Order: sequence, then structure tokens, then C-alpha cells
Amino acid sequence: MKWWIIATICAFFVKGLCGFANTLVFTTVLSFGNNNINISPVELLLGYPTNIILAWKERKSIQWKICIPLAALVIAGSIPGILFLKKADTSMTKIIFGFVIILIGLEMLVREMGTKKVHQSKLVLGIIGIISGILCGLYGIGALLGAYVSRVTEDSNSFKANICVVFFVENTFRVILYTVYGIITLEALKQAVILLPLMLLGLFLGMISSKILDEKTVKKLVIIMLIISGIALVINSL
Repeated sequence: MKWWIIATICAFFVKGLCGFANTLVFTTVLSFGNNNINISPVELLLGYPTNIILAWKERKSIQWKICIPLAALVIAGSIPGILFLKKADTSMTKIIFGFVIILIGLEMLVREMGTKKVHQSKLVLGIIGIISGILCGLYGIGALLGAYVSRVTEDSNSFKANICVVFFVENTFRVILYTVYGIITLEALKQAVILLPLMLLGLFLGMISSKILDEKTVKKLVIIMLIISGIALVINSL
């Protein structure tokens, strides 16, 4: 149980600080001693309300022209994903996407450290947006989605607001699917209820830390978490 406690506090501290990557942290900490079928429903139930909390807190920064298309792509990505996952080598696909995430993250870090404002290509942003929506819909991986939202938002408040709205839509869809297919069990619900106070503790500590830290520091942390997400995706898929 101690590892579940550690995973919950760490994962949702990162969520409160950066707005995403809680799934990465939670799964990484617990995957050595638990099956993913037991981890995912608990993480989903814990993460679902955090997206509502963060989106509501930053509601003035929500840009619906960003959220609505991305949310639609996430849902659409889940539909072909059911057929795709039955036939494709998903490990190889995740490795490829992992390297893509790393490269995008490195490019973003270099761009962030530069002094000149770089013009964003609408074509590149469109491609990243489409792939990120499908990837999130297929595997529940939000790293590339984070890369896209980071590019089209100006600050960490706007980033958190918009990515959490998209995650809320995706989580709602997954809660329905997990319930229909019996993945969310009574045991998972009990585990989530027990860990709920720890989730709130980690989340609010992260939110407080994000206010104390410099805006540029937080943005760099988001980018670093993207790169780490990509590395972890590659390593876990090998």
C-alpha cells in the first residue's frame, strides 16, 4: 500500500504543477509490482476530478477553438484504435511515438531558451494536433497532446486550462468504456476512495508550487516532463 500512497502524492503533485504527466508518474511507480489492468482504472478515477478542478481554476484561460477540435480528435482516435490495436505491433508504434515526443520536446526546449519568437507553422501544428489526438485516444498517452497545447498557448495557466478540458472529455469517454467492459471494479473504486485525500494533497501542493515558481521555470518543467514522457514510453515498450 505504501507504493500506492507514494505514487498518488507524486503523480498529482506533478499534475498540479504542470497540468499533465500524472499517468506517467503513477504508472511508472506502480508498474514494477502491479498489472496495468489494476493501475489504470484507479488512476483514471483519481485523475478525473483533477481535470475538473484545474480547468475550473483556470477557466478564464480556456480557448474553445483549441479544446473542441482536440477533444473531437481524442474521441475519434478511440474508434479506429479498437481495430488498430488488434492487428498492429503496438510496442513498435509506442517506440516510434516516444522518439517523436523526445524530438518535439527537445525542439521546444531549444526554442524556449532562445531569445527570438519563432513563427509556428500551421501545417506542423495541424499534424501534431492530429497525431496527438489519435495517440491519446489509442493509448491514453497525453505527452504529444501536451506538446501540441504547449505550442498554441502563451502561458502555464492557459496550458493547464486547455489540456485539462481535453483530458476531461477523454476521461469521461474512458470512464464509460471502462465501466461497460468491467475494467472499473468495486475494488478499484474502493482503492480510489482511500487514495482520494492523498490525491487532493498532492494536487494542491503542486498548484501552490506553480504559483511560487517563475512562469518560465514552470514552462521549462512542462517541456522536460514531455521529454521524460517520451523516454519512459520508449523504455517501457522495449
